[in-house]
Amino acid sequence: MNALRPTAIEIATAAIDAVKPDAAVRRALSSTSFDLAGEVRLFAAGKAAWRMAAAASDVLGDRLARGIVVTKYGHVEHPLPRIKCHEAGHPVPDENSFRATAAALDFVKGLSPHDTVVFLLSGGGSALFEAPLVSGGELADVTRQLLACGADIVEINTIRKRLSRVKGGRFAAACAPAHIFQIVLSDVLGDPLDMIASGPAAADTSTCAQAQAVVTKYNLKFSPDVLACLAQETPRAVANVETVVAGSVRELCAAAASACAARGFTPEILDTAVADEARAAGRRLAEIVRTHAADGARRAFIMGGETVVKLTGHGKGGRNQEFALAAAPILDGLPNVALVSVGSDGTDGPTDAAGGCVDGETAAQLRSCGLSVEKALAENDAYPTLAAVEGLVITGPTGTNVNDVAIGLIDA
Repeated sequence: MNALRPTAIEIATAAIDAVKPDAAVRRALSSTSFDLAGEVRLFAAGKAAWRMAAAASDVLGDRLARGIVVTKYGHVEHPLPRIKCHEAGHPVPDENSFRATAAALDFVKGLSPHDTVVFLLSGGGSALFEAPLVSGGELADVTRQLLACGADIVEINTIRKRLSRVKGGRFAAACAPAHIFQIVLSDVLGDPLDMIASGPAAADTSTCAQAQAVVTKYNLKFSPDVLACLAQETPRAVANVETVVAGSVRELCAAAASACAARGFTPEILDTAVADEARAAGRRLAEIVRTHAADGARRAFIMGGETVVKLTGHGKGGRNQEFALAAAPILDGLPNVALVSVGSDGTDGPTDAAGGCVDGETAAQLRSCGLSVEKALAENDAYPTLAAVEGLVITGPTGTNVNDVAIGLIDA
């Protein structure tokens, strides 16, 4: 490993630390003109739910009557006053997802027009906050098919919101006639409110025809019950919600640029809406780095977004690990470069890694271990391949979720 790789990881970690949700929630609650009237209840769902709720609890103090959090396993750091915390399954919902959601629906019953629900929403909510209209087994099968076929998050959530009692604006209807003040951390490019966590408190802009088009495009095999749900339109208007988007991938990329500049690199944000296939995006960033490697300047190239992986094998990995691994052959032999790609939530696919990091020596190290980048990518087996050359980035749960960031560094 060259000395630049730890610097790349340090920069990515600093960027994530800079966009943790605590300050964003405090700003949203402190600056809002929305009247938090009547009885104030709090509900938080998503990977960042616990941190968002902890910040809101500090700001609201005794104004908060009670609250519920549902987040991913391992993300509750300690108990919160007046707030019941649940942990549940992600990316496939499980029985704890269903139990926590049932508790949330019961929690908002009987509110008056004078009451307020503070709704804190972050990525991951589609799996964690769920009351399915089909069986749990059918929902799990749908989720696995969508994750495996290479569909993007908008296509996935166009399907998922039609199979749910809480998605696609239905949670807002359950809270009525109370008012909802919604604070959102966006993990969907462009911040479409009806797609972030499948839009529990947003009017749906997608259609049944679009849902059917996703089924056709990926040749998905759904049960008759699932297909019947896809034929039912979701709410087209939601009148009792005010929303603030408090964080997104744009802030993550800006934080990465600041961290690069603080370490003497001239940063350039190339794209904050990367949504193509992971290995293609990794190769693209690596080509840019290689093109400028001989310029004689300390430079940093930054991409943000959320790539996709089409499963062709049965290995272990995630989109950021594939992004980094695909870059390794292009950087091969360059003495002054490194590239890192990480998920801001600290989890990449079904692994304990946040992503991967490679440099100009990685490809040669893999060859010396008898490992092939091409074979590993074909098998979707980036995790053990990167592990063999100390190329995994492991942060643990970060408490936020605003897409992914990739950084290519060049040292003079």
